[in-house]
Amino acid sequence: MHPPRRRLLLLLLSLGLLPAVTWALLAPPRFPGPDARPRAGAGNAVGGYEFETRYFRQRLDHFSFPGVGDEEFFQQRYLVGRAGGWAGPGGPIFFYCGNEGDIAWFAANSGLVWEAAPRFAALVVFAEANHLTNLHHLPLSLPLTHCCSALQHRYYGESMPFGSKDEAYNNSRSLAHLTAEQALADYAVLLTDLKRNLSAEASPVVLFGGSYGGMLAAWMRLKYPHISVGALASSAPILQFEDIVPRAIFYDLVSNDFKRESLGCFQTIKDSWKELDEQGNAQDGLLKLSKTFHLCQTLKSSEALSDWLSSAYSYLAMVDYPMSSDFLMPLPANPIKEVCRNIDKQPEGTSTLERIYAGVNVYYNYTGTVDCFDLDDDPHGMGGWDWQACTEMVMPMTSSEDLSMFPRYEFDYGLYADNCVKSFGVRPRPRWITTEFGGHNISSVLEKFGSNIIFFNGLLDPWSGGGVLKNISSSVVAIVAPLGAHHIDLRPATKEDPDWLVSLRESELEIISVWLSDHYGAGGVLFQNAATNDQAAS
Repeated sequence: MHPPRRRLLLLLLSLGLLPAVTWALLAPPRFPGPDARPRAGAGNAVGGYEFETRYFRQRLDHFSFPGVGDEEFFQQRYLVGRAGGWAGPGGPIFFYCGNEGDIAWFAANSGLVWEAAPRFAALVVFAEANHLTNLHHLPLSLPLTHCCSALQHRYYGESMPFGSKDEAYNNSRSLAHLTAEQALADYAVLLTDLKRNLSAEASPVVLFGGSYGGMLAAWMRLKYPHISVGALASSAPILQFEDIVPRAIFYDLVSNDFKRESLGCFQTIKDSWKELDEQGNAQDGLLKLSKTFHLCQTLKSSEALSDWLSSAYSYLAMVDYPMSSDFLMPLPANPIKEVCRNIDKQPEGTSTLERIYAGVNVYYNYTGTVDCFDLDDDPHGMGGWDWQACTEMVMPMTSSEDLSMFPRYEFDYGLYADNCVKSFGVRPRPRWITTEFGGHNISSVLEKFGSNIIFFNGLLDPWSGGGVLKNISSSVVAIVAPLGAHHIDLRPATKEDPDWLVSLRESELEIISVWLSDHYGAGGVLFQNAATNDQAAS
């Protein structure tokens, strides 16, 4: 059986923009007062949070100096919201580092940033990242990352270089500027310009990010320490490179999440891969599989179905929240419990693959509104990750036969590299990320050179295997939630939130308040007033 491939999570999209020749410098942003209505077409809201959409003329390449007239630019989207009133120049700025997807999607699912802003009278900025990721099926060795930012990451959402997604994704030359280094430079340039336009050079910036966005937030704090006072890096697998952590850890943790709910469920999934292959190779087998799993089109290979199923299991482990959510898909609370219940409760005589369909239907069709399934659907536009995984984001992964419910798979770098050359015409640099940002001997390095970083990890999240799980110093701290899933701390507060989650978020905000207090010092009138107002309001 071919190794299963994964739809990379973490979530990053791309929409076309106007031709490059029409791009021009934008005027400095103007923010409506607390009681003023936004200008027509400028205001918007997502997840109940109001924001204004802005575009920033960003350099395509921050690390070269082309001649006059040869410079290339693109329009980078970012969202600005007051979330209760900014204290004004000098007041804090909460900046979300964009992920591998549409920024509005991450803004809607990062309620902590919006909900904490009034407490500190902070300005909220979400930036779109410049990445070309798609969360389509990738080899088992390619990670499912996703993170957050209010400035859209380049090559994702509407932040498309070269005027459109087709042009930006055209070939290795057009994709060459889709890197974490360029994204961090985007954020640094945008923040510097934004603060200057607002006469807010003295405003402290707090970085937020989840998943890949959390990695960017932590790395930005390290690479640009003068830009921010601290970073909350949630579910950031900054150690998932080379041989820093066991290569089997991701899929072992996914498997453990299912095993803790039901050993029978775990075993049914483990047994299903062989049956899927056997039926796929039988006469009319692909047609039968297509009918069993209610697919919109007849399968051309059983591997495509394996990809689709394994992606669902990995995503379910990531979003195994104790409350209902619609981050990746509309899902009930404790979705793995529901999946396993559906698999286990089928009547005697139900085939293994019919049980699997009953289970995975919870993930792909919990609302019951889907008539058939398109295996190539990418609802969150995360297609750029394939490129990143073939260049600098090389996260070797394996699947062990004993502990994993997935088929045995060994990472073969030679094959991996050959596939990247075939797909993009580039060869990966598997050691570049640790050279650029570190990773080996992380404790001693961050203790000596890092400060003011919170690393959050939920142990149900398979990405926690590549996360920082222990305090490194008094200001580089790890917050670990045994029952937490993928950046659950950043999610909007709900009435279903368990007490441990409420307490955990408060701990994070208390640490952030220390960063801001240290910044303002004894004369921190703005911050002190904001805190006083927040206490009075409560």
